[in-house]
Amino acid sequence: MEVELEILVPKPPKQKSGGGGKIAWGGAFAGELNRVNWIALPMIVVTVSQFLLRVSPMFMLGHLDQLSLSSASIATSLCNVTGFSVVFGMSSALETLCGQAYGAEQYIKVGTFTYGAILCLFIVCLPVSLLFIFTEKLLLLTGQDPLISAEAGKFAIQLIPTLFPYAILQCLVRYLQSQSLIFPMVWSSLASLFFQLPLCWAFVFKLNLGNSGAAYSIGISYWFNVVLLVLYVKYSSSCNKTRPSLSMDALATMREFVQLAIPSAAMVCLEWWSFELIFLLSGILPNPQLQTSVLSICFTISTLHYHIPYSFGAAASTVISNELGASKPEAARVTLHAVLVLSIAELLLASILVVICGPILGYVFSQEKEVVEYVKQMAPFLSVSIIMDGLQAVLSGVARGSGWQHIGAYVNLGSYYLVGTPLALLLAFVFDLNGKGLWTGLAAGATVQSIALSLVTCFTNWDKQAIVIIRRRSFSGGYPGRIEP
Repeated sequence: MEVELEILVPKPPKQKSGGGGKIAWGGAFAGELNRVNWIALPMIVVTVSQFLLRVSPMFMLGHLDQLSLSSASIATSLCNVTGFSVVFGMSSALETLCGQAYGAEQYIKVGTFTYGAILCLFIVCLPVSLLFIFTEKLLLLTGQDPLISAEAGKFAIQLIPTLFPYAILQCLVRYLQSQSLIFPMVWSSLASLFFQLPLCWAFVFKLNLGNSGAAYSIGISYWFNVVLLVLYVKYSSSCNKTRPSLSMDALATMREFVQLAIPSAAMVCLEWWSFELIFLLSGILPNPQLQTSVLSICFTISTLHYHIPYSFGAAASTVISNELGASKPEAARVTLHAVLVLSIAELLLASILVVICGPILGYVFSQEKEVVEYVKQMAPFLSVSIIMDGLQAVLSGVARGSGWQHIGAYVNLGSYYLVGTPLALLLAFVFDLNGKGLWTGLAAGATVQSIALSLVTCFTNWDKQAIVIIRRRSFSGGYPGRIEP
């Protein structure tokens, strides 16, 4: 007998668009604004809460000693590059597959795609775990301090149990997101965060487990989040039509998932890796402590804000994939305009606030006058990167919903490795702009990325998109690994 879990889950607004014909743009646009906000705003809570699950223990370790904080930070950064970014990127393929399947009312496929993705990512986590095991040796090869490398290696090994629930969680997030079931993720993410904070405090300070306690608290909290969502999926009537069941059909979808997951992972990893590379380069600049400190502050501000445009991108991915799957290209076009209006307004507001608050922004992180003054100088560069990086986050969501991950991968490769990183090296080390030069290179890469994705989106024939999806779905009984714009 099923248990009703809908009491605390508000119902999303109804889509008022008709079939494939023309829509009254005024009413449709207002409706899409409401629909996008309904998904994006709670998604901000979800993404920030899940981000804090891995970040909040760093604040506690900072109260122990420098070795604990530095080793855990380095290990987390390396694990993000070698593992978490790969899993996050591959799971993004479900935004296309599940979203279009749900829009086409092929509800069983939503569940089977999710099961197939979980099985596939579990396999991927095995070799990734080996990379975590060799973290100490990798750090020693890069010339890191032996003591820090040893502690970071231990922390990375203790993060391995986090990798597997992280993979399940990302798949469940896409499964629910494709159905606009956002509020269950809000409650589970907040519950997991509030569960982790006292748990981490007890492990680190009361049981004196130090770094080990922080790593264990992260893994336990992710498993707790997964258990909450699994219970919701199993017993909620909202998931009746799409509830996954383990069968040979799930295994059959793995090939289709991998075809789209590889460019999805490339799209995400190429961007994440460029940011990590720039941060590492800051360590060889003159006065490296000041440069790395200020760039770390800029990265922190940029990352925290990034969750807002990313959530708008998630809303765009969900709605556009649903509409294309339902053969409603005009509705997909209206959604695109609504998302762009909302996100551009937020990006402009955020960038203005960064410039205005530039003189005092550094005090949030440091009391040193030199750091505060440098952050003030970096504020205009940071505001530009917030606009450009935020815009590409939204357009990347459009790409995921439409199935253009392979195009996004090529765009990111060219933007960050042919333009952004070389320009950062040139400005920082040839023109002696130091941290400003590195950050300008990143901003330039994000600008090229945004322009390229804007052109792809602008010249997309949405009617053709819907026809191609119908034809390929009829031919294969499923969804194509890629869709050409």
